[in-house]
Amino acid sequence: MKINVIGTSGSGKSTLARGISQKLNIPYVELDALFWRPDWQGTPDEEFFARLGERLSASEGWVLDGNYKRTQPVKWREIDLIIWVDYSFGRTLFQAVKRAATRAWHQQELWAGTGNRETFRKSFFSRDSIILWTLKTFAKNRRQYQALLEDPDWQHVRFVRLRSPQQAQVFLRNLTQL
Repeated sequence: MKINVIGTSGSGKSTLARGISQKLNIPYVELDALFWRPDWQGTPDEEFFARLGERLSASEGWVLDGNYKRTQPVKWREIDLIIWVDYSFGRTLFQAVKRAATRAWHQQELWAGTGNRETFRKSFFSRDSIILWTLKTFAKNRRQYQALLEDPDWQHVRFVRLRSPQQAQVFLRNLTQL
């Protein structure tokens, strides 16, 4: 099974993707971990796409966490299932703020070997704020994901839209029935 979990930053896609990975015993692939290099430097697309292609071709099945629309031709080449974590704006914003505060407080490295950590200043008082990103992209992402559901080019792919943490829990509990 090849699965991509999508949703706005803070929606809970990483948590769900890790849960799916554990339940199905398939590799978990985080797009952010493939993209971000030390000092918050992004990876050029050519290298990013190559790294993504290598990771996805390394196993028969996987669960991929992340959006990066420009990677669709690579990540959806053989996709079986796309799960859209589509919680309410209030819930998503709350989760983004909580996550940013927790990460800044604990100073945890986000992706091994990068040294990248969220800070209170970066998270709450910067143009690069993940919270600001959530605010700016929520409505746009919702429109784009809805359009994907209706796009004839992707009708062969199974889409699941989860609108609450309760739906996500039920989905995860019943996952073996896919």
